[in-house]
Amino acid sequence: MTLTGGCLCGNVTYEISGDPLTTVICHCAHCQRQSGAAYSVNVVVLEPQMSVTGELAVYEDRGESGDAVYVLRKFCSSCGSPIYSELIEPAGIYAVKAGTLDDSSGVAPAAQVFTDHKQIWVDLDLPAKARQ
Repeated sequence: MTLTGGCLCGNVTYEISGDPLTTVICHCAHCQRQSGAAYSVNVVVLEPQMSVTGELAVYEDRGESGDAVYVLRKFCSSCGSPIYSELIEPAGIYAVKAGTLDDSSGVAPAAQVFTDHKQIWVDLDLPAKARQ
């Protein structure tokens, strides 16, 4: 499988080779703010699977406690479209924003995380995984 995608203005494009590990809906407060939506749909891939063309800006996101950085949020430096989040622990994992894919029909979500932060009006028929 090969997936392609990019930002709103077209300055950033990417290609993912091989099958994603999974697709997960995240309801955490940080994903809600970063996406501007009630949740974020993330296609999880390994770092070597993804190649990116264009200039990305980086935001070092911190956990709710404000402690160490746990994810690097990467976005287009021109239009601000979120492209992916790079997990610090475990290293080498990217959570690619499904909305930036050219075709997301083959990456249906398998689970939800941080459901304790879910908006009360969101009703998705997917299993909730343990909070990580």
